[in-house]
Amino acid sequence: MSCNNIILTGFMGSGKSTIGRILAKELNTYFLDTDVLIESFENRKIKEIIESVGEKAFRNMEKRCFEWIKSSVKNTIISVGGGFPVFIPEIKEAGAVIYLKVEFGDILKRMSKKELEKRPLFQDINKAKELFYKRDEIYSKLADIIIINNNLEETLKQIKEYYASNK
Repeated sequence: MSCNNIILTGFMGSGKSTIGRILAKELNTYFLDTDVLIESFENRKIKEIIESVGEKAFRNMEKRCFEWIKSSVKNTIISVGGGFPVFIPEIKEAGAVIYLKVEFGDILKRMSKKELEKRPLFQDINKAKELFYKRDEIYSKLADIIIINNNLEETLKQIKEYYASNK
C-alpha cells in the first residue's frame, strides 16, 4: 500500500462515512468523503446534481475526483459513494479497498425515514434491493478485505489491524 489510503466501499447506509470519520481520528490522519467533496465543488447536493445534469455527468465528476485522489491524496481514509466502485473499477490504484458489508434489511433498519427519503435510489425498495445484490458482487470482487459491519468497535478493530499490517 504505497500511498497508505484506505478506501471504504459499501452500499448506501453501510456506515462508510461514520466509520471513516472515527477511524481517521483514531489513526490521526485525514478523512475524505467523495460525495461531500463533489457536493462542495458543485455547491449542491448529490440528489440535485443528478436531477439537474443526470447520472452520467455525475459519474464523470466521480471519475475526476478519483483521478485527483489517485495523484494527490496520501495517508487518508476515503469514503466513496455506493456507485463509485461500480463505475471506477480501477479504484485500487488509489489505495486499499475495504468493503463494509451490511445486509440489506439491516441497512433499512439503520436509516431513518428522513434518510431514506433523501436517497433517490430508495424511493423504490425493490429496485434498491436489486441494486444492492448487483453491487454486492462488485464490492466483493474489488475488495482487499471484506468486513461484516454489524458492530462499530469490532469493525474499527479489524480495519486498524488490517491498516497496521499493510503499512
